[in-house]
Amino acid sequence: MQRPTPYPSRGRFAPSPSGPLHLGNLRTALLAWLFARAGGGSFVLRLEDLDRPRVRPGAFEGILHDLRWLGIDWDEGPDIGGPSGPYRQSDRLPLYREHLRRLLELGLAYPCYCSRADSAIAASAPNGLLKEHAGYTGACRDPERRARRRQSRPDREPAYRFAIASMDQEFVDAVAGPCRFRLTAGQDDFVIWRATGTPAYQLAVVVDDALMGIDQVARGDDLLDSTPRQVALYQAFGYQAPEWAHVPILRDSTGARMAKRNASEGLDVARARGWRPEQLVGALAASLGLVPNGAACTAADLLPGFNAAKLVPQPGL
Repeated sequence: MQRPTPYPSRGRFAPSPSGPLHLGNLRTALLAWLFARAGGGSFVLRLEDLDRPRVRPGAFEGILHDLRWLGIDWDEGPDIGGPSGPYRQSDRLPLYREHLRRLLELGLAYPCYCSRADSAIAASAPNGLLKEHAGYTGACRDPERRARRRQSRPDREPAYRFAIASMDQEFVDAVAGPCRFRLTAGQDDFVIWRATGTPAYQLAVVVDDALMGIDQVARGDDLLDSTPRQVALYQAFGYQAPEWAHVPILRDSTGARMAKRNASEGLDVARARGWRPEQLVGALAASLGLVPNGAACTAADLLPGFNAAKLVPQPGL
């Protein structure tokens, strides 16, 4: 059942310290903050640092500085602590292991000895074309086939997959509206624990949001198709899923999604141009149709009257 709105919610922003936040990250952070604060709710900052090789020295401190410069504050986080900590995923590994154990005991997870190459080969169509969104083959879901794969690869550490049930997963998104996804047993079984011994994103984010009491998740719409899998995990653990708000992601001048790996612009570029926080907040808000082009405002200025229905992405920034 959907909660009546507005209500005091508990939202979050969960960046990865793999580099400085680019303008797309900052716009999403601003929106997540607005969704939480507009209803009088609290805001949590969590650090997603499980991919240790990608963590860059100084990135965490830079993230904190940039968010504060933009006028975004938080009630709990890795720098100030709080009752739902720890707030770094690398400090939460025992919690993830316990949840994996629960799924295994319930028969809702299984070891998988398939490689990425196996999945790519099996996903090839008869004409040699690779399906754009090919699912898993389901090979290791069957105990006998799994045993044969394990015997043929005695040195391979298994990953673990969630055994999805065939269903129509439905939810209402505050931005996208009613959503319906078809999940198929076997084909949509997804990795929850990597062969490297670390939890995958889908498991970690559900465990974190559930245990931290996050009841509203505002994030980029590029993660919309991850939501039905995460809802299935919430249901498996007996947790209540949050309300969802998948906001438009910011794209560069070529229409490409902004990303750290291609050095999309961040605050260092904006500050080098002499921009003040009010100018950048105004530009980010104008790119969503919340204020007129050229307006300067603080993050707090956007709170009165904030409404997801007013989000209308504009070209450029």
